[in-house]
Amino acid sequence: SFDRMFVQVCLYFYCKCLWRCLKFVVRKLTGRCELQRICYNIKPGASRTMKIAIQCLGSSPTELGVSLQACLLQIVGYRNLIAEVEKLRREPYDSENPQHEEKLLKLWKCLKPDCPLEARISKQWCEIGFQGDDPKTDFRGMGLLGLYNLLYFAERDAAIAQQVLSDSLQPKYSQFSKAEWEKKKFDKAIGYSFAIVGINITDLAYNLLVSGALKTHFYNVAPEAPTLSHFQQTFCYLMHEFHKFWIEEDPLDIMEFNRVREKFHKQILKQLQNPDMALCPHFAASESLINM
Repeated sequence: SFDRMFVQVCLYFYCKCLWRCLKFVVRKLTGRCELQRICYNIKPGASRTMKIAIQCLGSSPTELGVSLQACLLQIVGYRNLIAEVEKLRREPYDSENPQHEEKLLKLWKCLKPDCPLEARISKQWCEIGFQGDDPKTDFRGMGLLGLYNLLYFAERDAAIAQQVLSDSLQPKYSQFSKAEWEKKKFDKAIGYSFAIVGINITDLAYNLLVSGALKTHFYNVAPEAPTLSHFQQTFCYLMHEFHKFWIEEDPLDIMEFNRVREKFHKQILKQLQNPDMALCPHFAASESLINM
């Protein structure tokens, strides 16, 4: 009857409100939400998982469970990414390892496709920005991570990487005569070594990751768990942006590198303070990663 239905409806809303009031009181007394109480008070296993499932799916809209799952995947994925990146950073370059050597030689071919490498130990390495005739010594700070990032940039964004390399080798003050150039003692190029700066920017990206600053970016561009490719795509962005920033700053020589780098670092940190920020470059390397 109508009266019975009316009583059931009233009872339903009464219980619903009463339960919410009870949860509110318990939360105020314990300082924990229901999910926290379940996690803290129930041992791991079916009981805990089923109660959480009921809490997420039973008493709330379906979207909550989906959203919670996506957020947890991102959070756990970020932690896993730190571990993966750290593992690469800690692994030293080994010239006796064929895979390491293969990647290094591939880096040369990607950056200098029309110029064969005459020998493994060669001064030619300086042409792509290494300090000596054997690049392995330059990877000490960042381990394999530095090589992986440089190779990713050179492979996935070949045109941009080669352009940045070419720019770094061009005279900065071409309007001066040779006599004026020698008198002023300017650097012979825009002012930095491509590979060395790439390893340095790898360090910058690594610190942004470990400090948690990149959470804003990754949580906005990776719907689920961020991967190593997302990190490498971020490196590509930072490398390209730093190159433009360096030219805009117009430093006198390489001795100003630390000052320019620190200023660039602060600029990126400021951008990442915006919760809607995503470092989304229009790079070939990022096209398949943004909004996957």
